[in-house]
Amino acid sequence: MRIISGKLKGKNISFLKSSSTRPLKDSVKESIFNILTHSKLLNLKLEKSNILDLYSGFGSFGLECISRGAEKITFVEKNNNIAKILKKNLSDLNIKENVNLVVDSTTNFLAKNFSNKYEIIFLDPPFTVDSYIEDLKIIKQKKNFKKNHVIIIHREIKSFEDFNKILDPILIKEYGRSKIIFGRFL
Repeated sequence: MRIISGKLKGKNISFLKSSSTRPLKDSVKESIFNILTHSKLLNLKLEKSNILDLYSGFGSFGLECISRGAEKITFVEKNNNIAKILKKNLSDLNIKENVNLVVDSTTNFLAKNFSNKYEIIFLDPPFTVDSYIEDLKIIKQKKNFKKNHVIIIHREIKSFEDFNKILDPILIKEYGRSKIIFGRFL
């Protein structure tokens, strides 16, 4: 796994091969960033964005954002062993500024009274986890997003999402057994 563009292009990202992890494939990641950069549906700039990366894993998405000029990123990962690898990635890539690594569940993190507002919110929960819908409800209720924002969700292609009264899916792309949902809060 590597960073595909920006100031850290070509740098490797450490990860752990296991049945409980599912790193974002480079081809899917590249497609997401092409849409973020070029789609007229989204109308936002990655550069200078404040980004929330929930279910961060090894940090592939957030590290790519940093490489491409994002202003600030908050990683949230509950698994201590995986978070240690993410911390190693941050250290190896010499990324210290404007990064917040939270080792906690998304539920605990979101329950805290925080006032950050994000342009990009990325969720990559395990395919078997549906509780991310509750995460979306909390973010919407607390208004932790800027007016011009996008929610990006990585799910299994066979999954069914009921975003009723929460999210307006504006674009859905399929890649192998994955799908990427781009949306905005209603």
